[in-house]
Amino acid sequence: MHSPHDGRRHGRSIRNGYRGATRGLALDLGSSCTRAWIPGLGIVIDAESGDPEGGSGHGRPVRRGRIVDPESCGRILSRIAGTALGADRSETLIVLSHPVLAGPEHRAEVRELLAALGATSIIVLDSARAAAAYAGPQDGGPLLVVDIGAELTEVTLLVDGMVRDARQAETGLSDLGPDEPPTSVVRTALDMIMEMWRQDRHGAVLGALRKGPLLAGGGALRPDVTNRIAVRLGVPVRLADDPATTVVRGAGLILGSALRKAGEAPALPGPVR
Repeated sequence: MHSPHDGRRHGRSIRNGYRGATRGLALDLGSSCTRAWIPGLGIVIDAESGDPEGGSGHGRPVRRGRIVDPESCGRILSRIAGTALGADRSETLIVLSHPVLAGPEHRAEVRELLAALGATSIIVLDSARAAAAYAGPQDGGPLLVVDIGAELTEVTLLVDGMVRDARQAETGLSDLGPDEPPTSVVRTALDMIMEMWRQDRHGAVLGALRKGPLLAGGGALRPDVTNRIAVRLGVPVRLADDPATTVVRGAGLILGSALRKAGEAPALPGPVR
């Protein structure tokens, strides 16, 4: 289990050099599925992550939320960008989400891969803020995001739209047997919430729990997961209409907002950021 509990305000990874962009693409590159969103069309790709040309990791370039095969990952992103944006990537903006506790090496690798696609600008942000943009309340108060994926489970406390605290465990739905109940995954998520609550000195976690945590990822599609979490916490949970795509839809909303702002200001020259 990993945690950045050190009093800092995490997650300031949004790049602001997107003025002049007129087209865009939002991406969620997960361990299990790769999803892409385009303004006006919505989700255009929702497929199992994998590189037909193979590579290390048996064609799966992302494992446990980390890029393990940059070459395969680059090919996947290049194919998606070619389909969604065409060969000319001028005046384009790409938004890509990453796990909340992705380290600096992972984030740098993501930016390098995106820069190689030739987009004018990029935005790299964490998956919790993307999920909150789509399915969270807009009151700016504390929000607890519980993201249960195939190989990663994350619990994130957002306050005023920023990451106040986060926990991560390298376990997910793919670790369960075919008929195994999700007891271990639910316990992992609840343990992280309780640890976060015990270390919270400002009451933000309690405030977030009173609102009800936002559940995202494939785990949120399973009633046996959502019901257990709701019962154990004693509060209702928040679910988007399609929890598995919450992150890419939120990234798409952020992309749309950035493109609107880009259209309101003159383009600024400069290198890809």
